[in-house]
Amino acid sequence: MNKKLNLLDSTMLVMGSMIGSGIFIVSADMLHDLGSIENLLFAWIVTGLLTLFAALSYAELGAAMPKAGGQYIYLKEAYGKLFGFLYGWTLFTVIQTGTIAAVAVAFAKFSGVLFPVISEKNILFQLGSFTFTTVQLLGIAVLWLLTFSNFRSVKQGALVQNVFTISKIAALLFVIAAGFYFISQAETVQWHFSTGGFSIGQIGIGVFSAALVGSIFSSDAWNNITFTAGEIDQPAKTLPRALLLGTGGVTLLYLFCNLVYVNALSSDQIVNAEYKRVGTVLMNTVFGETGALLMAIMIMVSTFGCINGLTLSGARVYYAMAKDGYFLKSAASLNKNEAPQRALIMQAVWTSILTLSGSYGDLLDYVVFAVLLFYILTVAGVFVLRAKQPQLERPYKVLWYPVIPALYIIMAGIICVSLLIYKPNYSYPGLAIVLLGVPVYYFIKGKE
Repeated sequence: MNKKLNLLDSTMLVMGSMIGSGIFIVSADMLHDLGSIENLLFAWIVTGLLTLFAALSYAELGAAMPKAGGQYIYLKEAYGKLFGFLYGWTLFTVIQTGTIAAVAVAFAKFSGVLFPVISEKNILFQLGSFTFTTVQLLGIAVLWLLTFSNFRSVKQGALVQNVFTISKIAALLFVIAAGFYFISQAETVQWHFSTGGFSIGQIGIGVFSAALVGSIFSSDAWNNITFTAGEIDQPAKTLPRALLLGTGGVTLLYLFCNLVYVNALSSDQIVNAEYKRVGTVLMNTVFGETGALLMAIMIMVSTFGCINGLTLSGARVYYAMAKDGYFLKSAASLNKNEAPQRALIMQAVWTSILTLSGSYGDLLDYVVFAVLLFYILTVAGVFVLRAKQPQLERPYKVLWYPVIPALYIIMAGIICVSLLIYKPNYSYPGLAIVLLGVPVYYFIKGKE
């Protein structure tokens, strides 16, 4: 693979993969669970710190091992092939494909605001309980369009990503600016900038940690840049910078968005937002009836760019797994543009099946626990590899080692335990999906 991605491309891939529709939706459930505006703001701060701590740790691993596959490679090197396979298995079956399916359907649903023919009520085909709607049709069409688009060189795929990521950053800045302008015009303004009324003691650390699912999922996918590390120019410098700039930038955007929500809207408006669409309520409050149309357009831009970033990066993991003999062999090939075309097709086929089944929503509820589990293992890999491979060249070393990676492991560990206690219906199935990969691994290994 040619090294064509520069710092701008890499940073836009980080930010573009992170920003989807979640920031406009998840704060409703979070405020309901957390019970106060102060707790909501603190939850987003904690999520931002978690993301930054993890990104700092991944930067060391990525700079030392700039290979296609990223996190799959780090886990394989730290713990052996089984752990690398389990990550790739979960990524393909649920994490990457389920996320692409969900974001594609979100794109289609918000398209329905502009084009009423796109609706879950507009059923094109029905067989028993199975229905095929115009929402599913458009969602599948978009994911295949972007799959075909990524058959071209990674630089061309990155150009699409750059255009849409810059557009959705501009859209978020517009929402923030419009919100603050609206707030400034109010007769009385009571700014909620701090956690002065912080009351985590009233709900407990476990409930607080479990409520972070929404913000963590909205801030996820930043690690996708590591999947394309084999195609980054000067990865030892570019990858750490892109991770820090990208995660830091999105964290600030998310914090300011939530500051606008809690100052422009009442708690009741946020918690009781129709379909949890807090962003739409905000835009309706600021712009009236045209607000819903503006928000729909912004979310369509945001989700389109997110689908592209997830599609481009995910296939690189299956390519790396196939080269190791742990995925379909044909996925190890590149087309004339040096793109993993067959891996892209396989990813799109499974994603389409999930979109048709409608089960991706349930699967996504399950994956947050699994995602955190692999993040913890990968960050712990910084310690493991420093002991296991002390001679490995590390152009970048994690800031304030060992404090930063240790803090992440502790904080994420508390969240995982809280999810097991307070959201067992989601966390245990997520763990089960990971463990299902163990017999698959040994079956594949037995055929070698």
